[in-house]
Amino acid sequence: MQASSLLSAGLCAILLGGCAAMSPISKAPLPAGSATAAPLAAYRATFDASGRLSVNYKHNGNPESLTGKFTWVQTPARLDVTLSSPLATIATISVTAQSATLVQADKAPQVAADLESLTTAALGWTLPVSGLRDWLQGYASAADGSRFVASAATNTVTTRDGWRLRFVSWQNDAGGRLLPKRIDAEHDAAAGAATEELAIRIVLDGQG
Repeated sequence: MQASSLLSAGLCAILLGGCAAMSPISKAPLPAGSATAAPLAAYRATFDASGRLSVNYKHNGNPESLTGKFTWVQTPARLDVTLSSPLATIATISVTAQSATLVQADKAPQVAADLESLTTAALGWTLPVSGLRDWLQGYASAADGSRFVASAATNTVTTRDGWRLRFVSWQNDAGGRLLPKRIDAEHDAAAGAATEELAIRIVLDGQG
C-alpha cells in the first residue's frame, strides 16, 4: 500500500474508530399515520442533526471504507461537526467563512481554507460540506443550476458539482412536514484527484 493510503487508513482509525467494511443500514419507515406526500420542511439556515455516516471509496486504486456517528450544528456564520466512535468523541470540525479547523485529543489542530480541502488532505476522501448544508434538509443545486426540492416521488438528482443523490427514505418532523431519513451520495473521480470513486451513505437519527 502506498504511503498516502497508509496515511488515510491511519487517520480513518483515529477519526472514526477504525476502517471496516460498510455494513447495510436498514431503511427506517416513517412514523405510523404519516404520509410521504407531506410537503418538505422549509429550508433553515440554522439547523442541527445527528446520525450515522458510512463511506466507501478508492484511494490511489485501493478500496477503503469507514463508519461512524456524527452531529451537525449549523448557523449562517458557522458550522460545527462532531465525529465519534461508539464510546467517545473522536474529533470536532469547526468551519467559518475564514477557515476549517479539525481538533483531535492530544494533537495539534489542523487548519485549511475549507472543510472539503481539510478532509481530502487528511483522509483521502472529501466530506462535501457545501452540499450537505442543503442535502440534510432535502434540497440541492441541480446540474442546470436550478433549485432541487426532494420528495418521495422525485428523490434523485445530479448536482452541479457531479454528485448523484438519492433520498432513499423519509421521516416527519413534529409539524408533520417531510425530512430526509437516509441519503445516498456518489461521485466519480475528478481529473487528477487521488480519490477515484466515492460513495457516502447518511442516516439521520434526529433533526432540530
